[in-house]
Amino acid sequence: MRLILPLSITFVTGMIMVLHFFVPHQPIKFLGDNLQEWYMIVASAAIFLGALNLMHVHFRKIKLKLKNWKYSPVTIIGFMLMFVTGLIYGVTAARPFDFMFMNMVAPMGATMFSLLAFFVASAAFRAFRASNWRATLLLTSAFIVMLGQVPIGAMIWDKIPLAKVWLMSIPNTAGQRAVMIGAAMGVVSTSLRMIFGIERSYLGGTD
Repeated sequence: MRLILPLSITFVTGMIMVLHFFVPHQPIKFLGDNLQEWYMIVASAAIFLGALNLMHVHFRKIKLKLKNWKYSPVTIIGFMLMFVTGLIYGVTAARPFDFMFMNMVAPMGATMFSLLAFFVASAAFRAFRASNWRATLLLTSAFIVMLGQVPIGAMIWDKIPLAKVWLMSIPNTAGQRAVMIGAAMGVVSTSLRMIFGIERSYLGGTD
């Protein structure tokens, strides 16, 4: 029963949402709209549980003096400060919450992303070695795109910016669409496996 009930709920709700996309009539429309509202409620509850789990993990690290536990008080204080400020003053613009987000959270996020530039540069150096014709093609394309982004490219040859636009509009868009189609097919196949009970990893240890 512990296995049949969640599989039955998954199958029924999954089929309702599939039919809701293709059959915009009653009662499917009513059931689909209500399930979407329930999804928002469950997602909100999941955010709340995530916040509780964050506090639990960091309090545990402090209690047991685990690795890098000294950063946990900073995380807890920052989380509570943003949470309490948002509850008291709201999260709209020109409020303390917005001020802290724009002047603390956003700069720290930009700092983290700027550190990734060094890893990207290292990965690009390894990937752009002309070891075969594919790597040579990638290297040449990247070189043209980078030259087309800066004024010196047009100074070298006025067709370089046009080549950069063509590379970004045609081959790059085709590659992105192929990746998106592949990802969409993966999502559809995984969804069908879950609806029909083939994929059961979300059930955890249910027997």
